[in-house]
Amino acid sequence: MNNVRRKAINKVIDQINQLRDMVESLRDEEQDYLDNIPENLEGSERYSMAEEAVDNMDEALDSLDEAVSALEEATA
Repeated sequence: MNNVRRKAINKVIDQINQLRDMVESLRDEEQDYLDNIPENLEGSERYSMAEEAVDNMDEALDSLDEAVSALEEATA
């Protein structure tokens, strides 16, 4: 791989990492919201939706990590 493509991939990696930080921040906010739901609402639809959102964002973070790893391997 030439330096031009390697630099382009590194730029994409940086962008993915920025997006990852944004998703992680949103996930943390949703987790805080979930943690502060009163006990009497823990079985509610609102609780389930927040829990599912946190799970989905965790999956998205895992996928972003995998993408970065694959791109780093491509430049090795």
